Parts: sequence; C-alpha cells; structure tokens
Amino acid sequence: MSRLPFELQLALRYLRPKRTFVSIITLISVIGVMLGVGVLIIVISVMTGFHHDLQEAILGFNAHLQVMEQDGALKDHRPVQDKIQKQPYVKAAAPFIGGKVMFETQPEFGDPRQDACFVRGIDPRSETNVSKLPSKVEFGEFNVRGDGLLVGIDWAQNNRVRVGDRISIYSPANLKEMQKTREEGEDVLITPDEFTINGIFDLGYYEYNSEMIVMSLMNAQDLFDVGDDVQGVIVMIDDPYEAHWKAMEMRKAMGTNYVVQTWMQRNSRHLQAVMVEKNVMFIILVFIMIVASFCIVCTQITFVVQKTREIGVLKSLGASDGQIRMLFFGQSFAVGIIGVICGVIFGLTAVHFRNQFLELMRKLTGAELFPAEIYGFYGLPAKIVTGDVVLICGVSLLICLMASLIPAIRASTLQPVEALRNE
Repeated sequence: MSRLPFELQLALRYLRPKRTFVSIITLISVIGVMLGVGVLIIVISVMTGFHHDLQEAILGFNAHLQVMEQDGALKDHRPVQDKIQKQPYVKAAAPFIGGKVMFETQPEFGDPRQDACFVRGIDPRSETNVSKLPSKVEFGEFNVRGDGLLVGIDWAQNNRVRVGDRISIYSPANLKEMQKTREEGEDVLITPDEFTINGIFDLGYYEYNSEMIVMSLMNAQDLFDVGDDVQGVIVMIDDPYEAHWKAMEMRKAMGTNYVVQTWMQRNSRHLQAVMVEKNVMFIILVFIMIVASFCIVCTQITFVVQKTREIGVLKSLGASDGQIRMLFFGQSFAVGIIGVICGVIFGLTAVHFRNQFLELMRKLTGAELFPAEIYGFYGLPAKIVTGDVVLICGVSLLICLMASLIPAIRASTLQPVEALRNE
C-alpha cells in the first residue's frame, strides 16, 4: 500500500498517458520545461566558460599588476623592481616595453607582406616567472637573443612565415625620421631593423596569437629609441583575484609618483562585456521558461474542466480546499521534476559534445560557426558550475509551481453541488 497522501497519488495517476488531449499537453509541457532548462544550462555554461577562459588567457600572458611612472617612461627601473620584489605578496617582477610598429616579411617563398603589429619587449631571464610564454613555444625555441624574436602561430600563418625567416621592422622613430626628411626635401634612405624568427608560440587566444611579436627588452629599447628606459614593471602576485587590494597596498608602498594598474582594469571592457551578456541571456531565457510554463497552465485548466465531476465528488467526500490545491500542485511539481531532470541530462550532454557538434555542422554546411578571428578561442569554451545548475533547476521548478496557482485556486473554490449539477 502506498504511503503517499491521496492527493499526490491522484496527481500521479492523472498524469498517466491515456491518449487524451490532456496527456498530449502534459507531454508538451514536459518537453517545454526540458528544453528551457537544457538551453539555460548550455548558454550559462558557455558564457561562464568564455569568462573563465578569457581570464586564463589574460593571466597567462599579462601580469597581475603593472607599475608605471606617473610622468611617462620609467627611467631607472632596477631600484623600482627591487623595491617591488620586496613586497611579501609579490612572486615575481620584470621590466617590459611595448608599442605598435610597421613590419615587412621576407619569406623564402611568395611575396612579402606589410602591416602593423604590437611588439612586446621582455627580459628573457625573468619571463618564465611572469608569464606562460616560454612554455607555449610550439615551433622553434624560446630564444630572443641577438636579432631573434617570437611570433604567434596565427600571425605566422596569416603572413606566411616560418621559423628562420627574416622580418624588417620600422619603428615609430624610423617613420618620424622619414617624414622629417621628406618635409625638408631630402632624399635619405631609412633602413629598418631586421630580425629572425626563432620561435612560434601558441597562447590559446587568437588576439595574442595574431597580433603579437615578442623580442628582447634591449632590442625593443633600441627599436623605440628610449635608451635604458622601460614602459613599466609587470608584477605577479600570489592571488590574481586579490589584485585590487594588492594594488592599493602597492600604491602605498611605491608612493604617488607611480601608477599601479590591475589586470582587471586593463581588460575590463572584455570581462564586463562577457558578464553583462551572461546576465542578459539568463534573464531572456527565464522569460522563455515562463512562456513554456503556459503549457502547464493550459494543461491544468483543461484538467479542471474535464475533472469537474471528480473534484465535486472529492469535496463531497470531505476533501479540503488545501487538498484539492495540493492535487494540482502535485501535478505541476511532477511535470517540473521530470522536465528538469530531462533538461539537466540534455544540457550537460550538449555541453560535453559541443565542439563535436560544431565540427559536424562545419562538415555539413561548410561554414565555420565559431570562427576564432571573431570570438578569440579555437573551440567553444564551457564551464559547468554546480551553483548555476542548481539555480536554474530551482527557478524552473518555481515557475512550474506558479503556473498551477490559478487553476488550483479555481478548482479549490468549486462547490460540490454546483460541480455535480453541471455534470
């Protein structure tokens, strides 16, 4: 004998398929809840994955903090670097310099290419402690000695170069000098600096792989004609997510002549855009769940109409208004539970096989549905957070229960005599 209350037993009994219109709507309701929950899990997991992978890419190549002089270039970086490294929360520090340049490739085969890119000058002895770059060289070696430099894998593919090829680089100083000589009417040939590609890196993020050239700090100083100056000092701390508070401590330690920026401040546009999109998508998809819940409302209203006689009999036998309401809440809860469970299975499965699905669609349609040039990543990122899944399931169940509120109240107010007389 079942130990369930009789109203829950009736709710489950009435949900059994009997090839009636109500059963079809019930099935549609379950499918609607399943799709709503599944799509919510997919979208939120993908947006969370975007945010997580973007942070990982940023932290893999950019320092947690940057310390720069208030008035411009850092003229004597060694005492500053030593002072920074004495702070207890600092793991490593290294000087850097960077800026945009014009380049011309000198490939072994094919025509040379000209364009602009970003150059970053590094101290190779310290780079291992402040970024993942040394371990991300896929071809060649991590070697920026002499005239050597490193390029990203997409930069190399786009410009059709490989390890050992030469590159001519025109610095801003070269361009200014050429413009000056032209204005003075002189015909002076300004020769660019020439470098050799010693390595090709893959940082897993298209923006870095396609726009970045890395050379030694000394070569970058010569290229930008800044003498022994550097742009600043990059700092690695023990916890990158405490960068805001550590930056405040660093400002107190360094004084007012220095500017301290966190990795979140320098990349706030990208990170905030992803978080805003995630929140907006959650709200939009919750409204889609509300639309799907109208199927439950239709089911309950139809059920009230079809079961008016049974409701009258139950009330005449002593069923209370609360028990009648529980009958309808039990049906909605059962529909919600089944739909949520199926939706979680559907969503987690879709997230797991997301990239295989994109590859299949690419083969069938010939179109790249997730181009790295636009989204920055080479595969669709996703990260399943248990808290997000629990929130989605809870909101979905709440919506399913609220959908049965009006039909349940309507059924509980039926008078037994009127219900039986109408039948």
